[in-house]
Amino acid sequence: MLEKFEKLTTEVKIILGMIVALFIVSFILIFNGNNTSNKKNGKETVNLTVDEGMTKETETQTEPVTEEGNQKEASLNAKNDAEKLMKDMSLHDKICQMFIVSPEELTGVSLATLAGDTTKASIEKNPVGGIIYFEKNIKKRDQIKEMIEGTKKYAKDYNNVPLFACVDEEGGKVSRVASALDDVTKLDSMYSYKDKGTDTARSNAKTIAESIAELGFNVDFAPVADTFSNSSNDVIGDRCYSDSYEECASLVSNAVKGFADGDVLCTLKHFPGHGDASGDSHDGAAKSDKTLEELKKEDLVPFVSGIKAGAPFVMVGHITMSDVDNEIASLSKTIITDTLKGELGYQGIVITDALDMGAITSSYKSDEAAIKAIEAGADMLLSPASLEDAVKGVEAAVKDGKISEDRINESVLKILTLKCDSLDQ
Repeated sequence: MLEKFEKLTTEVKIILGMIVALFIVSFILIFNGNNTSNKKNGKETVNLTVDEGMTKETETQTEPVTEEGNQKEASLNAKNDAEKLMKDMSLHDKICQMFIVSPEELTGVSLATLAGDTTKASIEKNPVGGIIYFEKNIKKRDQIKEMIEGTKKYAKDYNNVPLFACVDEEGGKVSRVASALDDVTKLDSMYSYKDKGTDTARSNAKTIAESIAELGFNVDFAPVADTFSNSSNDVIGDRCYSDSYEECASLVSNAVKGFADGDVLCTLKHFPGHGDASGDSHDGAAKSDKTLEELKKEDLVPFVSGIKAGAPFVMVGHITMSDVDNEIASLSKTIITDTLKGELGYQGIVITDALDMGAITSSYKSDEAAIKAIEAGADMLLSPASLEDAVKGVEAAVKDGKISEDRINESVLKILTLKCDSLDQ
C-alpha cells in the first residue's frame, strides 16, 4: 500500500492531504458544536435520549438569581425546618404553640416585670407560641429588654422554637410602649395623618416598628384596617387610617410595608371590619347588619389591600355580622374559613382578638371558645380567660375526635414556618 502511495504524483498527494485535513477540521467543528449546544441569549439547547434511539431537543432558560427567587428558597427552607421541629413536638406542645397570652396568664403572678425561674417553669409547662406585653409590664427600657430577651431564651432552650413577642402599638391612644417610655417617638392617631399620604403612612409604621424592635418585640398588633365609616363609633374611631374605604386601603397597604421595613411582623385588624359596628366587644356584643356583598365592596377593601401587601397576621374581631352568620366572627367558620381563607385566599396566620373580652366570656367558657375558634379556622388564639382550661379543652377535643390532629398540625406548621422564616434563630 505504501509503495502505491509513493508512486502517486506530487499533485495527487497534495489533494489527498487537503481532503484529510478538511475531514479532521470538520470533525472538530461538529464535536465542539454539539458541546456548546447553540448557547445564545441565555438559552441552552440540550439533547435528551428517548425511546427507540430517537433524540428530542429541549430548550431550557438560564435565569438570573432574583430577590423573589431567594425569598421562595428561604420560605421553602423555613417550611422544611418547621416540619423538623414539629416532628419532635407532643400534642400538648403543639396546641400551646397556638396561644398568645400575657405574662401574667402564663405565670399566674399578679404583675410580671421580669423573667425568672417562674417564667422558665411556666414556659416548660405550657410552651405558648407568644407573649403579649402591656404598658404595666414596661417600667424601664433595660427592664423590658431583659424581660423579653429572657423569655425568648427560655422558650428557645425548651424546644428550640422562637417566641412571638407581641404588643399593641398603633400610635395615638393605643401605644403601650410609647405611653410607658419617655424616650420613644410618640405618634398621634393614624386618622390624624390621613391627608399626609402613603409615604407618611409607611414612614410612621417604620418608626413604630423600629422603636419596638429595639426592645425585642417582633410582632405588632397593628395596623387597624377598619374604616371610620360611622362617626358615632367611638370604640375604633380615630384608630382607623381614614373614613374612606379606598383611601384606607391605600394607607394600610403602605403601613404594612412600613412595618416590614422596620423588621416587625404586623397584623391587620379587626376582620371583617369594626368601623361601622355598634357596641363594644370589650364589654359585650358588637354587631353589624351588613351583608357579605356590602362588606366586599366596603369594609373588606382595606383588608384585601393589606393582604396583598404581605401582612403575616390577620386578627378577627368579636363582631356578629347578623346578615352573614349569627356566630361571632372570631368563632365563625363562614367568616374565617369560607370568606378570609376561601374567597380572599389568605394563607397567613389568622388570630382571634382577645378571648377574655366580654363578647366571648359572656357566652362561652375558655375551653368552649378555644374549640370553636379552631373549628372555625383560627390558627392562633389570643388571651383566653384561662390558658389552662383552654389548652386542656383543645387536647380533650383532639383525643375525642372532635378536632383532628391534622387540623392542629395545619396551623402549627404555619406558625413554625413564619417563625423559622422571620425570627432570629
